[in-house]
Amino acid sequence: MSSVAVPFYQRRHKHFDQSYRNIQTRYILEEYAARKAASRRAAYYEFPGLGKTTCRLCARRARSLAHEAIQESRKRTHEQSTHASEEKRIRFANELSVLEKEIHTARHRAREHLDRLEVQRMVEENMALERHALEESISRAPEILVRLRSHTVWEKMSVSLCFTVQGFPTPVVQWYKNEELISPASDPTKYRIESKYGVHVLHINRADFDDSATYSAVATNVHGQASTNCAVVVRRYREGEEPHPAGIMPFHLPLSYDVCFTHIDVQFLEKFGVTFATEGETLTLKCSMLITPDLKRLQPRAEWYRDDVLIKDSKWTKLYFGEGQAALSFTHLNKDDEGLYTLRMVTRGGVSEYSAYLFVRDADALIAGAPGAPMDVKCHDANRDYVIVTWKPPNTINESPVIGYFVDKCEVGLENWVQCNDAPVKICKYPVTGLYEGRSYIFRVRAVNSAGISRPSRVSEPVAALDPVDLERTQTIHVEEGRKIVIRKDDLEGDIQIPGPPTNVHASEISKTYVVLSWDPPVPRGREPLTYFIEKSMVGSGSWQRVNAQVAVKSPRYAVFDLAEGKPYVFRVLSANKHGISDPSEITVPIQPEDTIVAPSTPGQVVATRNTKTSVVVQWDKPKHEEDLYGYYIDYSVVGSNHWEPSNHKPIKYNRFVVHGLETGQQYIFRVKAVNAVGFSENSQESEAITVQAALRQSVSHMACPSYPHGITLLNCDGHSMTLGWKAPRYSGGSPILGYYMDKREANHQNWHEVNSSLITQTIYTVEDLTEDAFYEFKVAAANLVGIGQPSDPSEHFKCKAWTMPEPGPAYDLTICEVRNTSLVLLWKAPVYEGKSPITGYLVDYKEVDTEDWITANEKPTPKRYFKVTNLQEGHSYVFKVRAVNDGGIGKSSEISEPVLVEARPGTKEIFSGVDDEGNIYLAFECKEATDASHFAWGKSYEEIDDFDKFKIETEGSCSKLYFKNPDKSDLGTYSVSVSDTDGVSSSFVMDDEEFERLMALSNEIKNPTIPLKSELAYEVLEKGQVRFWIQAESLSPDSTFRFVINDKEVENSDRHKINCDRSNGIIEMVMEQFTIDNEGTYTVQIQDGKAKNQSSLVLIGDAFKAVLAESQLQQKEFLRKQGPHFSEFLYWKVSEECEVLLVCKVANTKKETVFKWYKDGSGIDVDEVPDLQKEECHLSIPGLSRKDEGVYKATLSDDRGHDVSTLELSGKVYDDIILALSEVSGKSASPLKILCTEEGIMLQCFLKYYNEEMKINWSHRESKISSSEKMKIGGGENVAWLQIREPTEKDKGNYTIEIFGNKESYKRTLDLSGQAFDDAFAEFQRLKAAAFAEKNRGKVIGGLPDVVTIMDGKTLNLTCTVFGNPDPEVTWFKNDKVFELNEHYAFSLEQGKYASLTIKGVTSEDSGKYSIHVKNKYGGEKVDVTISVYRHGEKMPEIKPGQLAKPSPIPPSEEVLQP
Repeated sequence: MSSVAVPFYQRRHKHFDQSYRNIQTRYILEEYAARKAASRRAAYYEFPGLGKTTCRLCARRARSLAHEAIQESRKRTHEQSTHASEEKRIRFANELSVLEKEIHTARHRAREHLDRLEVQRMVEENMALERHALEESISRAPEILVRLRSHTVWEKMSVSLCFTVQGFPTPVVQWYKNEELISPASDPTKYRIESKYGVHVLHINRADFDDSATYSAVATNVHGQASTNCAVVVRRYREGEEPHPAGIMPFHLPLSYDVCFTHIDVQFLEKFGVTFATEGETLTLKCSMLITPDLKRLQPRAEWYRDDVLIKDSKWTKLYFGEGQAALSFTHLNKDDEGLYTLRMVTRGGVSEYSAYLFVRDADALIAGAPGAPMDVKCHDANRDYVIVTWKPPNTINESPVIGYFVDKCEVGLENWVQCNDAPVKICKYPVTGLYEGRSYIFRVRAVNSAGISRPSRVSEPVAALDPVDLERTQTIHVEEGRKIVIRKDDLEGDIQIPGPPTNVHASEISKTYVVLSWDPPVPRGREPLTYFIEKSMVGSGSWQRVNAQVAVKSPRYAVFDLAEGKPYVFRVLSANKHGISDPSEITVPIQPEDTIVAPSTPGQVVATRNTKTSVVVQWDKPKHEEDLYGYYIDYSVVGSNHWEPSNHKPIKYNRFVVHGLETGQQYIFRVKAVNAVGFSENSQESEAITVQAALRQSVSHMACPSYPHGITLLNCDGHSMTLGWKAPRYSGGSPILGYYMDKREANHQNWHEVNSSLITQTIYTVEDLTEDAFYEFKVAAANLVGIGQPSDPSEHFKCKAWTMPEPGPAYDLTICEVRNTSLVLLWKAPVYEGKSPITGYLVDYKEVDTEDWITANEKPTPKRYFKVTNLQEGHSYVFKVRAVNDGGIGKSSEISEPVLVEARPGTKEIFSGVDDEGNIYLAFECKEATDASHFAWGKSYEEIDDFDKFKIETEGSCSKLYFKNPDKSDLGTYSVSVSDTDGVSSSFVMDDEEFERLMALSNEIKNPTIPLKSELAYEVLEKGQVRFWIQAESLSPDSTFRFVINDKEVENSDRHKINCDRSNGIIEMVMEQFTIDNEGTYTVQIQDGKAKNQSSLVLIGDAFKAVLAESQLQQKEFLRKQGPHFSEFLYWKVSEECEVLLVCKVANTKKETVFKWYKDGSGIDVDEVPDLQKEECHLSIPGLSRKDEGVYKATLSDDRGHDVSTLELSGKVYDDIILALSEVSGKSASPLKILCTEEGIMLQCFLKYYNEEMKINWSHRESKISSSEKMKIGGGENVAWLQIREPTEKDKGNYTIEIFGNKESYKRTLDLSGQAFDDAFAEFQRLKAAAFAEKNRGKVIGGLPDVVTIMDGKTLNLTCTVFGNPDPEVTWFKNDKVFELNEHYAFSLEQGKYASLTIKGVTSEDSGKYSIHVKNKYGGEKVDVTISVYRHGEKMPEIKPGQLAKPSPIPPSEEVLQP
């Protein structure tokens, strides 16, 4: 056997191949082939050899006999073989005939079956006609045969109301409670309605006091109406109690009718509560229970439901039941798992059930801001290569909206996920094509928004790509001997070559992005596999386009994409097999791609009501159009936070939901949105804000009976009576407890007897008329406005025997409060029986639960009836008891308290002190857990306060205050408060001397107030030289009064003293128009506002007064100055980005005739452009600032109204500051250092916008500052700073830095003068140095030769010049660039080595031309050209420009000289 695992789809669907066709035929053919396989055998007989004989005749006769024998044997063998073959042929023919007969019979039966179906159809049509006629004859109004019957039931029992009605047509029945229509959908857990065969039943589940009412049933049809009614009375019963009203469960779980156990009682012990989890986590819901009787072979059945759907073992959920515990485990939580979970324990005697909600939050997104995963992925309409996938969208609150979804597929058994759609699909439905027939697939979906892609959803259930019609075309006929014949419709239809066209082509689904076409295969369709081709045509185009030209479709479904939006199309389908393609089907009606489902409308009004301390019931009106809704999402937000959180993470279908996990006492608002396949509706309007507290108890119908009392203790006995004490119920039921009823019975008696007929108002009572030495047990029930609550458990047996012991009796009514992390407070009441002497104190004992040893908390008995137990271990549970002590000894121990977990409750608050606006001292306590039935009990020294002459208690909502009316030292002590109808919320406060003094001081300050001041009395000098005195209080009422006092004299409002008060801002001011030397002194303001008073003084004497007076006079002068043209801003300087210095001033109050002038050192400055005074700014530009620009600059303004001057001295520090500012701007613009080589050395240059030798510039070499010297010379020009390195050497290599210092920072530029940079610069320096030396010593013509000479023929011409050179140069004369020889006509001379001359005697016209002198030595030389023009006697002498000397042209030196 192969060890390779067979894939899931092959194991499960391996019969879906072609081998299942014609099974019977294949069986017959195999049998025939087996029979035909018998081979023919030829029998050869060998005779023994003939013996030798002496007689030839005998030998011949023997041979003849042998030959005859052989012939006979052959004949006989042939006859036998022929007979056997004939028998085989006959037998096969008979079997074949039988087979043909069976096939004929099967076909005949099939035809008969089809005929029967046709006859049945005709009969049903005839019966329908007859039925209609019969209905017309029997129609009648409703008639009630069995009427409703009244019921009286115990509380929390179920009751069923039933009646029988006749009528035709079948009447419609509606149920009413107190004339109000009953709708099971409004409360599925309370009501269930059934109607079967005319019997109508209303089931009321777990009836309570509110279900006591008159119930009516009204039956109605078209012919009339009938009604019946009954009364239901619900009475209290005496069993286990539920302190709060039953929780609201929005689902009804139907009872299973498959009951297999009997007489078993199931009581839940530990239950799972409302649970919050996150996707991807593992979780187990557990319930432990007590099963009575617990029989191993007879156990109840545990069933788990989620939202009314039975849960079974699967990949995601595992069930367990045993050993008194039922558990449901989740291997990997998804939002699909969210819902109401119910555990039902089923027995024949009934069903015990418990429910709680599981919330599953989104896991953290893989990409921040991505949406949550979709959920509830399902597959529909699966076919050979096609399936529709649907899902539900995630709730998005804090993330951006979902813009689409990606659908992924994966073949079962593989892990290769393939994305099905290239672009996100916008609705929660997608047709997946391209599946392989016979294979199984799973699908998942991912949501997409602007931030990214969500986590994938939980995978769908596997679905096989198979044609469901294929099995319908196969019929199996069972024949005798257990054989069966399988007939396919293909065989009955015969051989079909080219198939017919498909029929019933229509659009089964239309959306904006695709259209799903469906059709019926052709009939007959033939044996060959069919494929289909789909064609589309835009209405009006007249052309057809094949949609699936590349891939043939095997399923009679196909999704057509890529359709133009808003354009109608028609479609047709062609079927094809291996023989050919059919004609097109009939054309569909025009189909336009559009969304047939629109987003849901907004839900209506949202109403939130109280439920429990951590939950709220939210109800809303359904939207107007609720078709195709997936459900609703509910969001909540803390009032004022504007931050919304999701309540449910999976849509719910009901319009009522319990929002859990809220903070007690916090205010919330809620909103709802509907969701369907298209998306979400708009958010509903927000609900009214609601405070999270237990349900309101505003009327009797919404109240409950109190819970049971507990802790019954015998406090005293005199032989004929017993004094008993007990603890009050933990919950009052929403109404104050009015009193208690007590029952008694003797031991071993069954009947209980009432002790009191009127209410007992205390938790202590003496029972009279008892029998001495008899044993009694008691139980107590509390009563409130609603009724009598459940009784307590029976007490232990108390013996009625007189107490005579000297020790005291037990303390009672132990109460534990103020539970904190390491401490708690224990309260008790004094024993009723004190013993033979008065009680002197109490001992408090405690121990941990499950331990044996008791610990005494106090070494010495405490005289008080309260004690704070400290040094407890956090998180441990303890029990306590109290023993009273007198002179006779230690008395009886009290009842042991219930176990207490030493751990502070979350959000525990303490009493705080304060003083109100009236100066009253109070203690306050806030309890968010308080309900309307809660009572704040204040106490001093843990005794309830009843002295209302000293104290006043005010309670409003969840806050209560204890006021001290006349506080004094007697009020010191410990104050406590406890809140009823809570889980023991309590606190205490110690009023000691220090706290009392603090509160008294604060109270005195409030009762005897002073007006708070924002500002003491102050002054300011105003624009005209006036002096304003002002003071500002925090606030002033309209009735406040004030007065100004100067030097002990009150001043009144007058022209000299203008007094004003702005009470809205609390400002009181006085303005003195003329402030003079006589105003020196003390200034005071006195204010009174009701009882509050205050004053402030200001002393202006001596230097302080002189300063105010000087400032006043200055402001007065300034005011006068500003009446004419004036400078609003006096002269100041600034530096532009182009390193120009600008002197700027701003003017005001000018006019057209106003004259503006600039002056320097008293002299006017001419400016190119007259300043425009309308622009209110004038400036004078000083480019390239230097020391010559120092001086006093002045600007003047003048017109007929006055004259103003502004002066700026540009020297000293001002000049230095400007240079620094110029350095700042210039430093920012500094270029990188550049190298310039000269004959003297290497120069480093930095180009700047501005340079001045007074700028602070430092040069450094190798981080050492350079001082200017002959070797290193520092300087600069107009726009450049440089460093000259003379005669550079190897020591001069390295980094050079220039640092320019501005007024804020410095700017550096660095150059590395080393390596190749230094070598290149040094070589260039050497070259330039050699060139300069050559230039200095080469041959030169210093002067004396004109460029043009004009002379008359016949005269003598002398050209003389001075030459220079070192060594002495050679001098050569040329005529027309040719050397000419000297003769009598031409003569030249060189005197003293520096005076060269050329003489031409008797010039003629032939002597005209260009004459040149070449002066040259080894360093080079120069050439000077002279043009000589000769004119004849009598001719006009040509004009020449005088004073122009001939320009020399250089002659290069020899190559040897140029080499360094």
